Amino acid sequence: MAQMSQAGDLTSGPMLKKIILFSLPLAASSFLQLLFNAADVVVVGRFVGSAALAAVGSNGALINLLVNLFVGLALGANVVAARCYGAKDDQGVHEAVQTAVTLSLVGGELMAFVGFFAAHGLLELMSSPEDVIDLATLYLKIYFIGMPMTMLYNFNASLLRAVGDTRRPLYFLIIACLVNIALDVVLVAVLGMGVLGAALATILSQGVSAVLVLVSLTRAETVYRLDWKQVRFHGRLLGDILRVGVPAGLQSNMYAISNIPCHHVI
Repeated sequence: MAQMSQAGDLTSGPMLKKIILFSLPLAASSFLQLLFNAADVVVVGRFVGSAALAAVGSNGALINLLVNLFVGLALGANVVAARCYGAKDDQGVHEAVQTAVTLSLVGGELMAFVGFFAAHGLLELMSSPEDVIDLATLYLKIYFIGMPMTMLYNFNASLLRAVGDTRRPLYFLIIACLVNIALDVVLVAVLGMGVLGAALATILSQGVSAVLVLVSLTRAETVYRLDWKQVRFHGRLLGDILRVGVPAGLQSNMYAISNIPCHHVI
């Protein structure tokens, strides 16, 4: 089976050093995903004003919730692909890649559609202040429009990590964060687009990370190469991904949910 030259072999040899080298980029990646909204808050607060700052900041808890959910769901793809890779099941790895990409596209588009129309209601549920809720809704709607890109990055990065490559997903996310900061400055500080500019900076930069990881999978000369002509669901592997990913996503959000302000009783 063709092996990945950039990835570390986690199936043999001393484990401690390999585990540390594998896990540190993974932890850094999760942290960096939370910085997109933080960068928007800083730039908007510095160049626009208190109302825009409150509007962007009021989305922070919900965005953290979504990031945790995506990371948890992507874990399902990571586990399934890693299991097949370790078992030298080339066909299983191939089908896991196609299924994960399809799931990220379908799931991202579904969340974008639902989230766009539910944005205002979600912010009301979270007790968003009435004087900033319209601006907050604008930011959140645009964030939801970029949901396919966010899910594409998370799921495809999880496939690279499944074969031991945690560095490239981290590098791609660092590039996206730098692009986000640069676009924040240009769109908000220079062009004066306010909350709209901050939201556009976020989804465009997330698109950069998604494209970079997709290019890596598409150009790969190994078993986990992404073949767009074969992108579809494989029922057994889809079930395996969801069985691992859904509980992981829900579990990662238990503490986050308890910290979300809510004035409605559900």
